[in-house]
Amino acid sequence: MTATTATGVPVRRSARTSGRLLLAGALAGPIFFASATAQMLTREGFDLTRHPISQLATGDLGWIQILTFVLAGTGALALAAGIARTLTEGIGRRALPILVGVFGAGLVAAGIFTMDPEKGFPAGTPDGPVAQMSWHGVAHSAAAAVAFTALAAAAAVMSVRCARRRAVASAVLSAVAALVLLVPMSPDRMSVQIAVNGLVAFTWTTVLAVSLRRAA
Repeated sequence: MTATTATGVPVRRSARTSGRLLLAGALAGPIFFASATAQMLTREGFDLTRHPISQLATGDLGWIQILTFVLAGTGALALAAGIARTLTEGIGRRALPILVGVFGAGLVAAGIFTMDPEKGFPAGTPDGPVAQMSWHGVAHSAAAAVAFTALAAAAAVMSVRCARRRAVASAVLSAVAALVLLVPMSPDRMSVQIAVNGLVAFTWTTVLAVSLRRAA
């Protein structure tokens, strides 16, 4: 028999909704990297040592990466909603959904506002940095910076939460994720560092989503 809360929402249905939101959050990372990896291997002229993943959103096939950003961001927003439903007490119950939500919104914005073609990509682009960034290139960089800073803060909050609950392994993993995401960008290795940051970010959100889903 399904119990009912004081607000009239069936507990079983609410738990099912939370599970679906967390599942969407767990799938965001794998979808993003499956799409990005396929594009990196098949699009002519792309070189991860020179071109950040975001540059895949330029050119005739750029719509694929734009859609990838929007889907991943939507998944992160679903994760934020799932966190809000699942964490009802303790440190971070208010901050975590907001911070993860900012991450998701930033990813959507990063997809809508694309980088400028440069350094020979897409094929036919002059082999050098763009002379002056466009407004949407500036918006893309700002959205990405805000998104990953917010997620670093979320990982730091989760580290404190786990430490207070004596979940040492989870606390350490979240702390490491926060530190990696906060390392300043190196101009010489920026594209590779961005890829690493993306891998760390989406690994952390996937692990968080799966863990909360199991607990819920």
